[in-house]
Amino acid sequence: MPIRVTMDAMDNHPLHPVDDLARILSYQDATDESISVHEVASEMYAMSCWTPEFCAALIRAADLVGGYTSHESDPVPGQEISLAAISPNLFEAVQNDMGMRIWPQLQQHWPLIDYHGINDAFIIRYEVGGQEELRIHHDVAQVSASVKLNNDYLGAELQFPRQQFTNATLPVGSLIAWPSLVTHPHLSTPITSGVKYSLTIWFELPLSLQ
Repeated sequence: MPIRVTMDAMDNHPLHPVDDLARILSYQDATDESISVHEVASEMYAMSCWTPEFCAALIRAADLVGGYTSHESDPVPGQEISLAAISPNLFEAVQNDMGMRIWPQLQQHWPLIDYHGINDAFIIRYEVGGQEELRIHHDVAQVSASVKLNNDYLGAELQFPRQQFTNATLPVGSLIAWPSLVTHPHLSTPITSGVKYSLTIWFELPLSLQ
C-alpha cells in the first residue's frame, strides 16, 4: 500500500511545511518553461522541466517519507522511492504534466511517438556508503527521462558513453530524454561527496508492444 504524505506529517517537518505542501500535493510552483527543447547529443533532448524550489521540496518530501529501497527483481537495483509512494496525487499530476507539456516538445523531434502514460517515476539517492553508483544499462520503456534535482555533490555524473554526453553542466530542474532501448546505454559514476538526488521517468511502451 502506498505511503501517503499527510498534512500532519508535513506539519511536523521543520522546513517550509506550507510551501512544500502546496508544491507537492497541489503541484504548485512546479513547472519551468524557460529553456525549450534542444538536442544535446545524438537523439538526446534537454529542456527546462521544474523550478529549483519544486525540486528542493520534492527532495524534502522524499526524505520525509523515507523507504528508499532496491527491488530484488530489478537487474539494475538502486536506492529509490516512487513518486506514487510520496503521494498518488503527485504521481498523477506529473503524469498529466508530462503528457500535456513535455511530450509535445519531444514529438517535434520524434513525431511518431504516442503518449501512453508513465510506467514509473522514481527518485534515486546516491551517497558515499550507500548507493554510490549505477552500472551501465539500458531501460525497457518507450522513452526514458531524467530530471536533475540538485547539484550540491561531486561525482555521480549521468553518462552516456556512446553519445559522449554527461548531464554534469545542466541546471537543476532540467530534463533530458532519450530512446530507452538498445542505443543509449548509460551509467552513474561513483559519488565522491555530498548526496545526489535524481528523478528517473519511464514512459510506457505502446500497449500492443507490451
